[in-house]
Amino acid sequence: MTTLDLQKIGLRKVNKTLQSTTTTAGEKFTVVNPMGGHAIACGLQSDIEVTIDGHAGFYCGGMNKNACITVHGHAGVGLAENMMSGTVRVTGNASQAAGATAHGGLLIIEGDASSRCGISMKGVDIVVGGSVGHMSGFMAQAGNLVICGDAGDALGDSIYEANIYVAGAVETLGSDCEEKPMDSSHVDALTELLNRAGIKVDVQKFKRYGSARTLYNFHPDNAGNY
Repeated sequence: MTTLDLQKIGLRKVNKTLQSTTTTAGEKFTVVNPMGGHAIACGLQSDIEVTIDGHAGFYCGGMNKNACITVHGHAGVGLAENMMSGTVRVTGNASQAAGATAHGGLLIIEGDASSRCGISMKGVDIVVGGSVGHMSGFMAQAGNLVICGDAGDALGDSIYEANIYVAGAVETLGSDCEEKPMDSSHVDALTELLNRAGIKVDVQKFKRYGSARTLYNFHPDNAGNY
């Protein structure tokens, strides 16, 4: 285990160490005194484990590839933005746009997520143990957004082919988003995701939402919805 004190060595040294090609698979690092700093553990490519002991600021874990990152605290805007693979876990809450444009991997937020969670997601799996804010899943193209609590206004607005699973109440659905049937394949996929995330919720409580596919091609009757 290697301990990196962000306040002593600075962000550049922390990230350079974590990004180093000399790190070996399975190597473990702990970042202490993060003090809400921005862009911690960004651009990682090695199969390493990183523990951030405290709150993180904007874009923590952004562009992650292969690494397993855990934040023991809350995270700011753009958590795991554009993540490709690996795992990012936050034990607290996350601010706006968590998992934005992420292509793969697993993002776990044990608490609540703010607005636009999963915006333009492109294949990532996101599991939120609590609730999410408005416009979550906006233009979500692929992947799964699992919400174990409630969802705010305009859920799944302009959604493409992603699945959104919600256990609680939905304030409103966005344009072209509708409730979908929940068959055995969806139950199995959801069960597997919850198990991977380590979050226990009765799968039978969930409803599935997805695209009504009325906005795929322009039609003048739908002009007000674009």
